[in-house]
Amino acid sequence: MQIDVLAIGAHPDDIELACGGTIAKLVKQGYGVALADVTQGEMGTRGTKEIRAREAEEAARILGVKTRRNLRIPDGNVVLNKANVQKLVVLIRELKPTIMIIPHSIERHPDHVHTHHLCKEAWYYAGLQKLKTANHGAKQSAHRPHHYFEFMQWHEFESSFIVDISDSYDSKMKAIRAHTSQFFNPLSKDPETKLSSPEFLETIETRAKYYGQRIGVKYGEPFLTQYSLGIKDVFDLIIHKR
Repeated sequence: MQIDVLAIGAHPDDIELACGGTIAKLVKQGYGVALADVTQGEMGTRGTKEIRAREAEEAARILGVKTRRNLRIPDGNVVLNKANVQKLVVLIRELKPTIMIIPHSIERHPDHVHTHHLCKEAWYYAGLQKLKTANHGAKQSAHRPHHYFEFMQWHEFESSFIVDISDSYDSKMKAIRAHTSQFFNPLSKDPETKLSSPEFLETIETRAKYYGQRIGVKYGEPFLTQYSLGIKDVFDLIIHKR
């Protein structure tokens, strides 16, 4: 299985909400993409882990990714420890992505913050030759993805770059709506949450339009990197004509 990009979220709908358009765009461009959810979302107010697993698989099908994994770390208890880091190291070494996409380090939900640190540590340790791991009994070789980019959730940051998702926005929203238990559903008898209000999905569209406008396109998704990025051709840049 050839994986170019591994996107990781704390809960089964995090990736779709934050960067589903970028994932769908990468797939359309021919890249191999994998998703990984750190928890099963079992502590969420709405739905069950079984329901959320089915919804996650449907969203993955819509996005067209090669595989979607779940690390089954307890929801609400994403602890940064050796065992959890190793779970992710094993996955990184198995899939050997070139790029990782991970949560931002500052967030409203502690699971998102802890997942960021878990990803960052696993990204580094996966490249250490002397750290031994095995997958289904087979010894693994060291592999460190070339780079990782942070996606935006609740907390807003000054983006390093914005991806034009105008041609994949519809796929993003279809993937989000596949998580039926979590979002607005007039037939649902579950308690209402911030995500389940009719207005919530409007805020997703508003944000996508705002970041699209910043680069002169219809829809965009922002990312952050702590490292300098090089380009081969300045004409590859999308520059908003003011």
